[in-house]
Formats: sequence, structure tokens, C-alpha cells
Amino acid sequence: MMDIYSESEPEVAQASSKPSATPTAEPKLPVPKSSYERSPDVQRWLQEQALEDGGTKGEFNPTFLAGSRDRLWILSSLTHFYQEDLITDVLHVVKSGKEATVYCCAADPATGTDYLAAKVYRPRMFRNLSNDAVYRHSRAQHDQDGHVVRDDRRRKGNKKNTRNRATEVTSWITYEFQTQQKLHAAGADVPRALSQIGNAVLMEYVGVVDEPAPLLREVRIPREEAQPLWDCLWHNIELFLANDCVHGDLSAYNILYWQGHVTIIDFAQAVDPRYNQEVYELLARDIERVYRYFAPYGVVADPGALTAELWTRYMLGEL
Repeated sequence: MMDIYSESEPEVAQASSKPSATPTAEPKLPVPKSSYERSPDVQRWLQEQALEDGGTKGEFNPTFLAGSRDRLWILSSLTHFYQEDLITDVLHVVKSGKEATVYCCAADPATGTDYLAAKVYRPRMFRNLSNDAVYRHSRAQHDQDGHVVRDDRRRKGNKKNTRNRATEVTSWITYEFQTQQKLHAAGADVPRALSQIGNAVLMEYVGVVDEPAPLLREVRIPREEAQPLWDCLWHNIELFLANDCVHGDLSAYNILYWQGHVTIIDFAQAVDPRYNQEVYELLARDIERVYRYFAPYGVVADPGALTAELWTRYMLGEL
């Protein structure tokens, strides 16, 4: 077979002087991406989340969302927050990930604050929540009526039912909201969660309007802050476990840093050790990942020994 990249290629090209009879193929235009809102599951969700009476206030129509491809999806929950007198406008995107986008919202004066953060899960959550199984089996599950499901056969039998999939999604997000509320009430350094409806969680905003708090991985902290911040995060991990919670995905990617303080976010994958004691590995990973960030600053610790000691105290009821 001739090598089309060989030096003999120009000679072949010269030998063929006749124009090719084969018409040149038209270049294929890229197919525009269709909105997730076209999905029947998403359309059903939007109908179920819609306010029955249209709400008691005027229409909520923030200009920031005018050009958004998933505008209707986003408004499906943010309108509820508007009707609850929690927000008045959507200002900008704080951060966007695979499964959710966080928006900075102007807070209603009734909340006593200037800004709030709305975490809105995307329609793709109907398709998949990453690492779903290991986390789903480490927390209480609920059916479409809100009852705890303890029969694995009943749970598995409902997986193909669209309505039950939507219920599973709601249960997942509600769990994140309730976990965050519980930990904040216990004194943990997490944003105060105000409300949760459907696919969105409304919480305290960290930073200022045009400068949201960066992730810890995005900053280089003063060396003298390293040990106090490590101690603070270790206290939070211990406090989480004392309240039957392991973050499950803790690292410098979901810790905010603002003016010398840290705030832990993203509890969608939090787990409850009472439902699955195999979450020890998740706890160990959380501690190892956090320590990995602080080690270059001179913080000295043994993550493995700390995990073992903490877990032992938890199992003995000493936390």
C-alpha cells in the first residue's frame, strides 16, 4: 500500500492532469445541541414544579437568564424562591459544574442579607448522578410518598419507572439540603441553607457580589494560616462524624476560602455511617485529600492514624 505521506506523492499528483469527476462533498455543518428541556422527563418535571396559581407576586423574569438555553429549567425553581420573598433577581453565575450551576442572586430585604447563592441542578441529573450507587446505599432512601424504603428488591424494581427516578432525584437534593441545615445548626463551617424546592437549593452567599469566594485550590494562602485552617477543617470533619455525616467528596475543590476563613460546600454525596459502615474508606479519602493541600505549607499529620483514631471514637460513641 502506498504511503500517502511519502516523497513520491507529488509525482503521482503531476501524472494525473484530468479533473476529478467526483464532486467535492459539502462540509457537514455541526448539529446544534438540543436543550435538555426537550426531554419528556424534564417536561414532566417542569409541569410538576410549576406554581399552580401562578404565584401571588408578579412574574419573575430576570434579564440575566434571557439568553440561557435552559432558562425554563432554571426558572422552575428560582421562581419559587422569588415567591417565598427570598430573592429578587439573578445576577451572575458563580460556578458551573457537570451536574449543577451556582448563581448569585439579589436577596429579598426580608432575608436580612444582600446576596444568596442558588445551586440549580441541571436536567442531566435525570440521566445520572456520578457515583450514585455507593452513596445511595449509605443513606436512608424514600419512596414517592416520602416513606423510608428498606427493601432493596422494592427499590430496584422501581428504578425503570420515570416517576420514581424523579422521586430519587428529589430525595437526593433534599438530602443535601437537610444535611447542610443540620451541620450548620451544629456549628459547622458550612453555608446556611434557607430553602430547597425541586432541583434547587438556596443558601448563604460567601464573598461579595462581584468577587465570590474562590475555592481553596485556587488560592495560595499565607503560610501562617495553614495550621489554623487545617485545625479548623479537622474540627469540621470531626463535627460532621459526630452528627452521623461523612462528606464523601471533601477536598480543596469544595472548600471556599474568604478572608482567612474556610467554608465547606457540596454535600450532595454526603453519607451516613449508620446505614453503611463501609464509608470508612470515604472518610479516609476526605482526610487524606484535605491534608494533601496543607502538607506543602509545613503542616505535619498522619492522615491514616487520624482516620483510625476518629473512627474508633465514633464507633465507641465518644464523639
